Formats: sequence, C-alpha cells, structure tokens
Amino acid sequence: MSDTQPTPNQKNSARLEDVASVPTKVRWGVLFLISLMYLLTYMDRSNISVAAPAITKEFGLSKTAMGFVFSAFLWAYAIGQIPGGWLGDRFGPRKVLLSIIPFWSCTVILTGLTRGAASLGVTRFVLGLSEAGAFPIATRAMQLWFPKSERGIVHGVTHSFSRFAVAATPFVAVHILVAFGWRAIFYIFGLVGFAWSAGFFLFYRNTPEEHKGINQAELAHIRGRRSDGSIHASVDPRSRPAVPWKKIFGSPNMWYIAGAYGCFFYGTYFFLTWFPTYLLEYRHLSLSSLGIVASLPLLVGMVGDIVGGSLTDRVYRKTGKLKFARRIVAAPCMLASAACLIPAATTRSASTAVLCLTASLFFLEMVIGPAWAVPMDVGGEYSGTVTGIMNMAGALAASVSPVVFGFFAQRGFWIAPFLVTAGMLLTGALIWAFLIDPEHSVVKA
Repeated sequence: MSDTQPTPNQKNSARLEDVASVPTKVRWGVLFLISLMYLLTYMDRSNISVAAPAITKEFGLSKTAMGFVFSAFLWAYAIGQIPGGWLGDRFGPRKVLLSIIPFWSCTVILTGLTRGAASLGVTRFVLGLSEAGAFPIATRAMQLWFPKSERGIVHGVTHSFSRFAVAATPFVAVHILVAFGWRAIFYIFGLVGFAWSAGFFLFYRNTPEEHKGINQAELAHIRGRRSDGSIHASVDPRSRPAVPWKKIFGSPNMWYIAGAYGCFFYGTYFFLTWFPTYLLEYRHLSLSSLGIVASLPLLVGMVGDIVGGSLTDRVYRKTGKLKFARRIVAAPCMLASAACLIPAATTRSASTAVLCLTASLFFLEMVIGPAWAVPMDVGGEYSGTVTGIMNMAGALAASVSPVVFGFFAQRGFWIAPFLVTAGMLLTGALIWAFLIDPEHSVVKA
C-alpha cells in the first residue's frame, strides 16, 4: 500500500470537485420570480371584486351590468392567449414578459381613473388582453428550466401564489378602500408590477445555459444525461419555430385538454368575482369580517395546489406512467369539488356554506398541477402555444360564469348558479377520467 499522502493542492481540487458535483438551486430562484408574477397577475385582476360594491353604487350599475364588466377581462384574456403563447415560443419568455407586465401595470393604474361603465369596461378589456400571455409564456419558461419529474410541483407552487394573491387581496384592498377609497386600490396595486420587472430583468435568463449562476450538476438534472454521460441539449427559445397549427387544432387530445380546463376555470372564477358580494348580500357578513372570510377558501386552495402538484409528480416518479399520474389526481378531485358545492348552495348556515366552498376549492385546486403540466407533456417546443389554447378555452368558459351568477343573483336565485357549476365540474371529471392522454403529443403526427 502506498504511503503517499495527497498534497494540499490535491485536497483543494477534490473539495472543488465535490462542491461542483452538488447541484446549484438557481431554478428555484427562477420559480420564485415566476411565482411572484402569478401573484401579481391575480392581485391585478381580482382587486376589482372588492371594489365592485362601491363601483356599482357610484356608477349606478346593475348586477348584470357588473357581471359584463367582470367578463370583459376574460373576453380579452381569451383573445390574447394564443398570440401570447406564440410570442413566448418565438421570441423567448424574457423579452415578452418584460414588455407586457409594465404595460398592464399602467392599465391597472388607469382603472382608478375611470368615470363610468364604458371606461371601466375598456380598462378591464385592455388588462385582460395584456395579461393574456403571462401564464402560457411562464409555462414555456418553466419547461426550459425544469425536468419532467418536477412539472407538477412547479405549477402547484406558481398557482398557489396566485391563490394567495386572491386570498390576500380582499384583506389588503378592504383596508385601502376604507382608508382612501376604491380608486386608490388600483393606484397602489399597479405600482407593484414595475418593481417585479426590475427584478426579473436582473435575474432571469431564457435558458439555464445562459445563466452564470448555474453549475453543470444542476444543468444535468434539468436536461438529463444521455447514456454516454453527455447532457441533452436545450431547445433554443430564439429558434422561432413554425407552429404546426393544423396538427394542434386537428388533435382531439388538444380539445379534450381545452374542454376540461374550461370546466375547471368556470368553477374557480366565482371566487375571483362574486364571492365577496355573495358573502355580503346573501350570507349577510359584515364588511369588517369580509377580508378574512373571503380569504379562507383561497388560503386552503393554496395547499391544494401544492398537494396536487406534488402528488402527480410522486405518482409519475413511482410508476413512470404519465397518463395515470395526471388522471388519478385530476378526475377524482374535480368530482369531489362538484360534490361539495351542493351542501354549500343549499345550507342555511353561513359558516357551513363557507366551509363547504372552502373544501370545494381545495379539491379543485388540486387539479392545477396535472392540468398545467399536460401542455408541457404534449406540446414540446410549442408548449407556450398549446398552453395558450388551453387557457383560452378556460377563459371563454370562465367569462360566462360571472354573467350567469349575476343574472341569477339579480333575481334572487342564489342556489342555481352553484348547481350549474357542479354540472360543469362533473363534466370536467369525466373528460379527465376517459379522454385526456398526457402521453399523446398534439404537435406530432
């Protein structure tokens, strides 16, 4: 046996190799930034739900008219989904997000300057159009930064931030409303987007390969290694691929994915629009308690996002069966969510209604992870475009929700819209259980 001892230089070299073999965590910093963007988008789109009672009184709007104002955002949001996703695929997430977010932040500020239904509708429409590309582009960004085994959890985390935004917004906005009036809500919220844009500009790069802080170990984890030990090459987001529109729109799987997400989005949008008004006018809660009670389902929904995303990833890692991993979470959870709406609608107890609605949203939010992972699974380098199509269908379906609820509520029928929503969720559960195939590409023959 040799008595030769390693020299100090050799020891230092070994330590450096050990350090280099430990993956850095840059991708989680990217996830945090994107999650903050999700929070920002939902702050800016949901703050109007708190201001709605004051706006309807000042502008003299009926509930049906206010329902159309709520829907104006979604009509534009739906229109902008496919162009937004396409722009992210073609020009890279960094450039496009740094263009649209300062623009919509200006639009939020302008909402505080509106003087009637027409100008309010216009600002909501422009906000929807400018926010439309955010999530499809973010999906493309996360596809470039995360491996397939982490796709569920990253969407669970990002969407938990969006639900936290909706949960926190009533609490924050009510205090602003009481202190400064409803217009100040939009002025204050609108300024936050500029701060986020500065942070995103400094930290984010389109691919891990472009980021100076990432090491080879983390890059190998993201890209995966070939049998010869080399790392799979990334897809360059600047390659500007020609989108195979005919294949995408001709794929039944694409329409199943879009249809199921439409059912999901229809179910969630009540909490972003009419929920505070429902609590005030039908369940007779006080304004002082509104901020806490209106936040409860969204806070619990955050847990659902994380649980659902983690569960679908865990099932995939254990079984290697992508179809099973996505379906086993999404289908039962949509069914459970629908079931919880029935007692929520029919009970006379306000506390029971809130608890049932909280349970319903918890199960529904568990669907987020698999639902948003699927466009990554089936879309390849066109995942932004595929996500845009899915989210467009969701926005179109959701745009009907506040109008339906406003129509029934104005006539005193507060139970009927919940029964309609339960039917939508049941339909979504059946689509997930029997039709959606995450293993079947929508962009290849």
